[in-house]
Amino acid sequence: MSDAISFLEPRADVLARRAQIVADLTDLLPAECLVHEARELVPFETDAFVSYRRLPLAVALPRTTAEVSAIMRYCNRYGIPVVPRGAGTSLSGGAIPQEDAVVLGLSKMNSILEIDLPNRVAVVQAGVTNLNISESVSADGFFYAPDPSSQLACTIGGNIGMNSGGAHCLKYGVTTNNLLGVRMVLVDGTVIELGGKALDAAGYDLLGLVCGHEGQLGIVTEATVRLIAKPEGARPVLFGFESSEEAGACVADVIAAGIIPVAIEFMDKPAIEICEAFAHAGYPLDVGALLIVEVEGSEAEMDAALKDIVEIARRHAVKTVRECQSATEAALIWKGRKSAFGATGRIADYICMDGTVPLSQLSHVLKRTAEIVDHYGLRVANVFHAGDGNMHPLILFNANDPEDAARAEAAGNDILRLCVDAGGCLTGEHGVGIEKRDLMRHQYSEVDLAQQMAARAAFDPGWILNPSKVFPLEGRPAAWSI
Repeated sequence: MSDAISFLEPRADVLARRAQIVADLTDLLPAECLVHEARELVPFETDAFVSYRRLPLAVALPRTTAEVSAIMRYCNRYGIPVVPRGAGTSLSGGAIPQEDAVVLGLSKMNSILEIDLPNRVAVVQAGVTNLNISESVSADGFFYAPDPSSQLACTIGGNIGMNSGGAHCLKYGVTTNNLLGVRMVLVDGTVIELGGKALDAAGYDLLGLVCGHEGQLGIVTEATVRLIAKPEGARPVLFGFESSEEAGACVADVIAAGIIPVAIEFMDKPAIEICEAFAHAGYPLDVGALLIVEVEGSEAEMDAALKDIVEIARRHAVKTVRECQSATEAALIWKGRKSAFGATGRIADYICMDGTVPLSQLSHVLKRTAEIVDHYGLRVANVFHAGDGNMHPLILFNANDPEDAARAEAAGNDILRLCVDAGGCLTGEHGVGIEKRDLMRHQYSEVDLAQQMAARAAFDPGWILNPSKVFPLEGRPAAWSI
């Protein structure tokens, strides 16, 4: 499996100058901000897409935007590839380096710079964890809405790079809907400001282009994000169904009725059993699929929304309806869901896919996903953000068996093609990275890809920023894939 996805050939001239590059970086950074010994580089050789790994040339851990600017100015001058890294939680290989690359990690830039409650914004450095923002404003009655399952570890810089979402994205949107501004270092070291505290900024929407750029347009060092007032109340409810198809059809009908809960999360039977064994959340074990539907507002508003949702669920032969009765019970319900990936890792190796489909296609895609995985002789556990059709099938396999691993990767590629063919797309929040790079042609024409690569090249003409990611290696203009 380690040879299945190709990387660009390391730049020979960069490898030949490794000792000099390390010496030059030592002049730019204090000793504690530079990693270059082989054994100390090992933690940076991969991210959460652990099937692939490469030791980088060095790892720079700057503390300020000025230090990031100096590193980028130097690397651009000498054509040294740079791979930005947040917390290394990328599930698509977005932070996997190469032998000729300097990993630019932002973990030391982890300060909350300003909390501005009158304007309902926070200004934070890129290395601040997602959850830390909400914890910092919780006592004042606010929170930061995007909440990836890895929110305890993942950083805002990484969230911006991949346009991350989370369970509550159905109502509040993903990162791009909650990002107001960034400070970003361009490839030549220039520092720019995009957006700010205002809800709308003048000029082209370059902020929209930057959110989801996967570290290929620059290095985001600071972000201005929206803060949202906590609701009066919130109540998660468990709905159990006989089959995944019935649960998927129920989701489509809820949204079609104009009802927008805060979250609609899906688990099939394997996922229910895995998460219940880990979290003891009280999930029903006699159902084929489970929806976690959370509503919020006043008691009257929640009662009214749930009444409508229950009526729709009954049309789909719902077997179980269980309302949360306490804050402790609610916390357990969400603990089970947010622990799904880690809990699955206790029982098997897995690949976590990330494709998005129209809600009307959920039942069809779930059925075909099961058929695809069965065709390869593997197992799958489905747990995902059903409200916006962002699917996360976990394909279980044995990483110590190369043939089993190859089958898992082939099954995952077939599922992503299925998502596109159903009218969806290759990624909802994990990004393209290296994982989906060679499937980009299944979604985009050559003209589409050329336009995207031209926009990328306008920011980084030498393609030194995360160069092996996102776009197919074949078909790139020669000058952009050196």
